[in-house]
Amino acid sequence: MSLEVSELSYRYDERKILNNISLYLQFGEITCLIGPNGVGKTTLMRCMLRLLTNYEGQIRIEGKDTKEFSPKKLAQKMAYIPQLHTPVFNTSILDMTMMGTIASLPGFASPKEKQKKVALNALEKMGLLHLRDRGFMQTSGGERQLTLIARALAQQAKILIMDEPTANLDYGNRFRVLEQVKELAKEGYCIVMTTHHIDEVLLYAHRAVALCEGSKIADGRPKEVVDASLIQRLYDAEVEMIDVRDGEVRFCIPKKVEGK
Repeated sequence: MSLEVSELSYRYDERKILNNISLYLQFGEITCLIGPNGVGKTTLMRCMLRLLTNYEGQIRIEGKDTKEFSPKKLAQKMAYIPQLHTPVFNTSILDMTMMGTIASLPGFASPKEKQKKVALNALEKMGLLHLRDRGFMQTSGGERQLTLIARALAQQAKILIMDEPTANLDYGNRFRVLEQVKELAKEGYCIVMTTHHIDEVLLYAHRAVALCEGSKIADGRPKEVVDASLIQRLYDAEVEMIDVRDGEVRFCIPKKVEGK
């Protein structure tokens, strides 16, 4: 199974935001979109989610153009995890997760016991079952993010689109969330996420896609494409690449930031 983006371009007024982007994303992998703010990462995600439809090119799931899916059918294939969510009401963790089951319900039906079991299974997978009755806003940032992932799992979609899932999290919660994302990839989910943390790309991604001024400038295994020259081009930052554990793990250490 795959998610395929073919020759995708998008304009806003006269400005070209995306320029002829092609990607072939496989299930069972984490793909990280990297690049500075304003280069089209979020726009690309919004096109994938069909929140934007007036693009050129095609986006296909298992060979079928996403424009041929009804909104409900697309929601059964693809789920979105935002970087921040502030609900109007302080609903419980369980109720927040059960919202994901709506994609599988007919018409205006409400979730029943079957959907509750789906939500509880998703919470258990994220290690949140003990918090099911707690208010969403009474939990930590990491627990909220894991709840949003659980909601996506309850949606029973196999493609997860994550917009900076570790933004605003402390050091420990960042890696707790990423470890769960890693496990989901092992279970066969197709995960597309944006991040500004290059260490996350090097540690967790199977694939890195770099965007610059709306164009794809690098695409491949992180250890093969994420190097000092790419970081310099993307972020105007001079870095040194360091290998540890006999080359098993790679990090980048800032040497100089342009203008500093």
